[in-house]
Amino acid sequence: MPRYEFRCRACGDTFEVNRSMAAAGEPANCPQGHADTVKLLSAVAVTGRGGGAAGGAPAPAAGGCCGGACGC
Repeated sequence: MPRYEFRCRACGDTFEVNRSMAAAGEPANCPQGHADTVKLLSAVAVTGRGGGAAGGAPAPAAGGCCGGACGC
């Protein structure tokens, strides 16, 4: 089940709530009982076992587009 992070605007406490994706947008009370909370945007990192790009494919070679030379 996904875990969502919230911050209480009243006391500043940050807390996590486990809930289904269908209920992701529902409000959550902080552990102190305050109702004025905001859901935080969480960053997710996914890594593969092969050390290369996703799916075990090798990483692109440096120098071409998206290899650092073109600035994209």
